Amino acid sequence: MSVLDEIVIGVREDLAQRMTQVSLEQLREQISQIDAPRDPMPQFRSPGLSVIAEVKRRSPSKGDLASIVDPAALAVHYAGGGAAAISVLTEQRRFNGSLADLRAVRAAVDTPLLRKDFIVEDYQLFEARAAGADFALLIVASLPGDRLDHLYATATSLGLTVLVEVHDEVETERAVALGAELIGVNARNLKTLQVDPDTFGRLVQGIPADRVPVAESGISGVEDAARYFNEGAKVILVGEALVKDGDPAGAVRALRGVS
Repeated sequence: MSVLDEIVIGVREDLAQRMTQVSLEQLREQISQIDAPRDPMPQFRSPGLSVIAEVKRRSPSKGDLASIVDPAALAVHYAGGGAAAISVLTEQRRFNGSLADLRAVRAAVDTPLLRKDFIVEDYQLFEARAAGADFALLIVASLPGDRLDHLYATATSLGLTVLVEVHDEVETERAVALGAELIGVNARNLKTLQVDPDTFGRLVQGIPADRVPVAESGISGVEDAARYFNEGAKVILVGEALVKDGDPAGAVRALRGVS
């Protein structure tokens, strides 16, 4: 069993518990009472490099990264540094995140928000929207068959932008065929947790010019950001390097300034 398989098992167990506490009808009611989702795509398509700054306490590969007692305060710093969007990890077991983090960040900033999680059921997309997310992550590797198509359709019906994440050529072909506008190339293989910095440069060749490529994982600073930008990234998603930096706003500004 791969690391990804183990994570998804835990995600499903936690999801089953939440579904007994809040009904889908309750989530629909919550959604009806909040503002329409913000569209991150105009900023992502603008000239230069956009940064999705991540609220991330820990990871399966690196363990604890930062305590982040106040995720809203961190998000305010990210927004002040010019982050085009903010990613909030909500997976509980391996990343120590929560939907409460997402709601807290939503209350603090107007920046578009990504729910970063292992989404395998429609219910999670309704949760994301109800908590104030503007876009959601779908990981191709965890969604076999027509499951990817189904969840993509559900997300778009809720007004969510979708970041479709790929790790190899076959997954990239699936994302492109799906019509995904925003395609994330993760340099970390979620089945093994190994990072290959050459993954983006290889897979971006299969992403049409009218789509928006996002480079994910292995970005420790401006040198890595510049490499991915020069290889064709329009957006980078950065977590660990930012949560460990004593000046997260300044770190975001530095990443945005690469050329």
